[in-house]
Amino acid sequence: MSSTSPTPHTPGTVRSAAVVNAEIRALWSRTDGALSAADEARYQELLVEWAAALRAGLVTAA
Repeated sequence: MSSTSPTPHTPGTVRSAAVVNAEIRALWSRTDGALSAADEARYQELLVEWAAALRAGLVTAA
């Protein structure tokens, strides 16, 4: 499994939570729920990105 993002983005930019969530779902689907060490690392990165996207959305809404 590749640990690279299928959706290229510029580091430092924040993708929407929905986009990151879709990538998380695709990762789990692609691995049938059995993450390799590389997939687990990517999952952790995506979780951090997803949380940042949620925070950015809350700031924008405020």
